[in-house]
Amino acid sequence: MGRVSKEQMELNRENIIKTSAELFRKHGLDGVSVNDIMAAVGLTHGGFYGHFSSKDELEAVACQRAFEESGATFSASGITTFDEFVDYYLSSEHRDCAGSGCAVTALASDVLRKSPEKPVREIYREGVKKMASRLATIQGAEPNARPSDKQLAQLAMLTGALILSRATESDELSERFLLATKKYLHELEQQE
Repeated sequence: MGRVSKEQMELNRENIIKTSAELFRKHGLDGVSVNDIMAAVGLTHGGFYGHFSSKDELEAVACQRAFEESGATFSASGITTFDEFVDYYLSSEHRDCAGSGCAVTALASDVLRKSPEKPVREIYREGVKKMASRLATIQGAEPNARPSDKQLAQLAMLTGALILSRATESDELSERFLLATKKYLHELEQQE
């Protein structure tokens, strides 16, 4: 077998990261093996270690990518108000696309189960902070401002509703979590 070019190595690494970010959001950090990832990108398990020292390293890198993709999707969405954000975030379309959706909700329970020294914990924490800051910004705060307690509560409500909606998928309760939370958050905004 011939050696793989540097360019092809970089493309392979990029493909592994991109695919992992999607698979981890869709199936969880522990729901996807290195074999699953490498098969999804059409490479052998042994090739993995030419790119990453461990699955822990890949989890951190893929988590970072998932947050970057979520941020880019938000930036490209044209959303400028909190109400628009609520409607987008608590839509059935967003609920049904875990693999390309919010990294906060998709990875929360898996990251919680990782030991504190795992690199994915810090990446996740920073991603949550950025999402909270983004939420504060669309409500008029300066970019990268520290979110208020109200905004943190809103974030908790949004992410909690999405997690519960995904967990109860195919039951009418799933849609009700989205609609009830959406209605409640819209009513709160109108009161202020």
